[in-house]
Amino acid sequence: MQHLNIREMRNILGKLDQLVEEQQELIITRNKQEIARVLPMQPKKKRPTHAQLRQSTQNSSVSATELIRLDRDER
Repeated sequence: MQHLNIREMRNILGKLDQLVEEQQELIITRNKQEIARVLPMQPKKKRPTHAQLRQSTQNSSVSATELIRLDRDER
């Protein structure tokens, strides 16, 4: 984590991406008061494919028709 005032940040604006990558967090200050925090973006989670979702679900020994019938009977 590195603290920068606004003037310093403006001077290194072209290298801001490199500095964030190195430091992982920058705190921007104005008159010694913290006003902003700059963090690197988190990578997006990869969505599973339909096949992966089907593999992750457990197969039920009871058919959907029977489950619906049981649910209706309970009401």
